[in-house]
Order: sequence, then structure tokens, then C-alpha cells
Amino acid sequence: MGGENDDRLAVTNSVRIPQYELQETFSASGGPGGQHANKAATRVELTLDVTTSSAFNESERQRVIDKLGEVVRVVVDDERSQLRNRTLAAERMAAKLRGALHVQRRRRATKPTRGSQRRRLQAKSERSEVKQQRRRPARDE
Repeated sequence: MGGENDDRLAVTNSVRIPQYELQETFSASGGPGGQHANKAATRVELTLDVTTSSAFNESERQRVIDKLGEVVRVVVDDERSQLRNRTLAAERMAAKLRGALHVQRRRRATKPTRGSQRRRLQAKSERSEVKQQRRRPARDE
């Protein structure tokens, strides 16, 4: 399926987003940096419209919309290089979508083991004994 010439963004094994569905916009990165920062459009904003994306089936699409909204947006201006920022934006977009697609496993309720119950009660009685020893002796003793 996916080879070296596959230009889709791999989110999971089954979810791969075609490049034409990702909108990239570039702008000047804020903050210090002198002439380079003022002239070079190194800040990358990557957006994906989940509602129109062909990469998701209906349940995946609904899961992403519930967790992230209909439009997923990632902004990167970490590096001086636009190419590096584009790579980081793609990685962060994939990580964000991967997190939204992850299905939390149901927790199965379990009973405490007999040994753990025994240890808990033993610790309680030892603690009780320690506190008993710290008390003032009664008058009749």
C-alpha cells in the first residue's frame, strides 16, 4: 500500500491523509531574530477539515470531531527553517489526530486478592498497636 513515493501523511496504519487535504499557510514568525525573522515566512500553519477528509471512516471522523472539532489546526514557528517547521507541523498534526483516534480500553472491575486484603488488615492492626503503645497508661494499670 504505502511506499517511499507515498506523499500522504501517515497517522495510523489505516489512516493516511492525502496532501491536498492539508492546507499550509506561511507567515513571518514573531519575536526576536532581526532581519531574517522579519523577511522570511518560516511560521507554518497546517489545517485539516475533518468533515470533508476522505482519510477517515464515519466512526473515526466522529471521534476526531468530538475530541478536536471539525477543523484541526497546528501552528509551528520553532525553527528558522520553513522546511523544518513544515516537517514539525506534519508530525504534530499526525500525533494530535493519533491521540484523538485512540480508543480508551474499558476498565474491568476486579476484586482485591485475598493476599492483598490480608496484608491491608495486618498493616491496620500493626498501626493500631503502635498508636495504642503511644497512649497514656490508664489509672488502673
